[in-house]
Amino acid sequence: MPVRPDRASMPHLMSLVAAFLAVSVALGVLAAGLAIPVVGVAGSTSNKAITAFDNIDKTFSTTALSQQSRIVDANNKLIATPYDQNRIVVKLSKVSQIMQKAQIAIEDSRFYEHGALDVRGTARAFFNNASGNSTQGGSSLTQQFVKLTLQYEALKKGDEQGAADAVDVNYGRKLREMALAMQVEKQMTKKQILQGYLNLAYYGDQAYGIEAAALHYFNVHASELNLTQAATLAGVVQSPSATDPRNNPTAAQERRDVVLDRMAAVGVISLEQAAAAKKPSVKSLLRIRESEGGNCAKSPEPYFCNYVIAYLKTLPVLGKNVDERNLAITRGGLRIKTTLRMDWNQEIVRDLRSRVPAGDPSGVGAAAAVVEPGTGKLLAMAQTSEYGQTKDNKSTVGLTTQSWVVPTAYGGTLGFPIGSTAKVFTLLTALENGYPVNGSVPAPKAGVGRANAHVFPPNIYKDGCGSPDAWYVSNDYQTRGPTETFRHATANSINSAFAATMISLGGCKVQEMWKRLGAVDGAGKEVYPTPSNLVLGSGSMPPVTLANVYATLAANGKWCPVNPIESITTADGKSLKLPAVKCKQVLQPDIVAGADELLKGVITGGTGTAGIRGQAGFYKNAAGKTGTHEGHQQSWFVGYTPQLATAVYVGTPIKQREMDSIVIGGRYYPNVFGGTIAAPLWGTIMKQITATMPDEPFPTPSSKILYGDLIGVPSVIGMSVQNAIFTLRAAGFDAIEGGQVQSTLPYGVVAQTAPAGQAPRGSTIALLTSNGYVPPPPPTKPSSSSTSPSTSPSTGPTKPSNTPTKPTSTGTISPG
Repeated sequence: MPVRPDRASMPHLMSLVAAFLAVSVALGVLAAGLAIPVVGVAGSTSNKAITAFDNIDKTFSTTALSQQSRIVDANNKLIATPYDQNRIVVKLSKVSQIMQKAQIAIEDSRFYEHGALDVRGTARAFFNNASGNSTQGGSSLTQQFVKLTLQYEALKKGDEQGAADAVDVNYGRKLREMALAMQVEKQMTKKQILQGYLNLAYYGDQAYGIEAAALHYFNVHASELNLTQAATLAGVVQSPSATDPRNNPTAAQERRDVVLDRMAAVGVISLEQAAAAKKPSVKSLLRIRESEGGNCAKSPEPYFCNYVIAYLKTLPVLGKNVDERNLAITRGGLRIKTTLRMDWNQEIVRDLRSRVPAGDPSGVGAAAAVVEPGTGKLLAMAQTSEYGQTKDNKSTVGLTTQSWVVPTAYGGTLGFPIGSTAKVFTLLTALENGYPVNGSVPAPKAGVGRANAHVFPPNIYKDGCGSPDAWYVSNDYQTRGPTETFRHATANSINSAFAATMISLGGCKVQEMWKRLGAVDGAGKEVYPTPSNLVLGSGSMPPVTLANVYATLAANGKWCPVNPIESITTADGKSLKLPAVKCKQVLQPDIVAGADELLKGVITGGTGTAGIRGQAGFYKNAAGKTGTHEGHQQSWFVGYTPQLATAVYVGTPIKQREMDSIVIGGRYYPNVFGGTIAAPLWGTIMKQITATMPDEPFPTPSSKILYGDLIGVPSVIGMSVQNAIFTLRAAGFDAIEGGQVQSTLPYGVVAQTAPAGQAPRGSTIALLTSNGYVPPPPPTKPSSSSTSPSTSPSTGPTKPSNTPTKPTSTGTISPG
């Protein structure tokens, strides 16, 4: 509104009046008989004013309004509405008639009757202001639309001064506003102008435009606003900061009643309707939703929301660089449909917290990720922490807004050591290299703890993926060696078996399998090829990455990058063409069928059975692997059906402490393995989310995968170890030393092989050497009940025993 001039400013006022006269001339209002009761403004002064008016830049254009984008889940449930300005652009037809009438009544009641300018109102305001009687605006709604547009366009360009100039209270600005208003009414209809105004106007409390305001304050669409609600919002525009209903309900109510009185005065409503609409208090009408949207901090799925925003910023379809993509997300009014099943996710959070409560004093947390095989769609990602916790809160597991589930590039972590879930890479490499499902693998004798571990010396490795130091590998229980069936070694996660198998294959072959399956840490770095990393999972990985590794098996060997986006639609309804998901076949389906067969045993009769079938009661066809890292600090179960792959992590994401003898969620655990908490959680989750899915079988492996390409094993009994290895390798086998057995053969020569007779081509033969001695059997004690003489002990040679002697090696790595 213009400022009140004093007497000293009258000469200047006269020139402004002349300018106003010029506007009137331009509008043709003089011809309509308007008399300007000011002497001496005609003639040359008026001509100059008209010339000045004609020289005003009347270029006026609008760009698309910034508006909130909408991120929804797979079922179209709202996740977040990222925005710079909380605005939802709607057509005028989507605004209730009573809202349109309320806004017009209080701002410009003759809007549909006059032209670009309300000459009557402008003249009244002009002369009242000039005389000092009052300060009045007199702007038409079209002029206000121009002012809001100029301010918005300046702010959009970052032009703070231009934005200030657009609303500055001075006659020069008013004159330009008038000129532009005239231009606008040549370009736009009255309804288009009203639509633009209602979408531009600020309604307080970060609500821009009538649709966002209606949803924010009353939880209704603009098309559903009633008289009381409409009058409340119409009154806010004049002074949003002072009269917004949420923060200033009393002021908003007073202003609402002014609007209702004005609507009655101009005949839009009756006095009775106005009186009835005044009865409810503004405060009682508010229906503000705390989770109405907004940015990720207000989202019901804040971790996933952050992940999606970070993912969107990588998509070239949204802009040439990160800044352009961010503007598209926060200003473009995009509708982003994600792959998330929010109903699953919320149920999974409840399941995780049932065993690992948020902020448990133990410092243990839990997380899970669900990936769809064959597409890479991320269907769920959940964790037990409360979003917004701080590390200073000693009673909580921290990491605040950081996700435990996804890589660092998307707001996550480097991940956690994956333990024996890493054995899948050795398992797959072995199958590719001829180890049959029903065959045997080398498994040196090893027990619990360092004193009973098997020691792999530094010179045992056949390629560069080894260790310069002796490697101590222990098991969860004492094994006999020198071999185990492939099924038993997998089902029971025997460390020494997988360590020896990796070495016989060559660690670099196993590392190549990691690369093929996209198994990287949270920073995108490949695993460093130490034996412990390759086989026993000392390296870290986020749950979503590990779930996707196993999803490749569920998809019969097809690997796909993880993808959280289903579709993106622009504000005008155009579908954006997203980059194609680049899946690739990285494993032969028959190899995967063999892996399925082996990994099913983990659930049907191995380390995961008690938790999954015993506690969770999950009985569908499924395969998977437990994982426990050294010190029991991190534990896992990762498994899959043909439809879904799920990784469950339970560990200490902040406090690095051992989980031996620990209370979690009020339950005592003597120690924590992958089968202790993670496996039953996996079973519970999968039982729920696959409840309506058919129980599909896995493909049946071929005879070759099950039994191998069997060939005869040469007899090497009596040979030196070196000659035996040479002979076996020449015949198509590998060979390792498997310990000693009692034998009358000379010390150190080969006394037995495991297996003997036939074995799959390329498999590893364990060489058992003679200790050079077979002790005589103990004398037989005569039976008191026997009347016949006792049998004399045999003095002939005895058959070599199949039981090797106990090695002196030790170990420290925890089993899976």
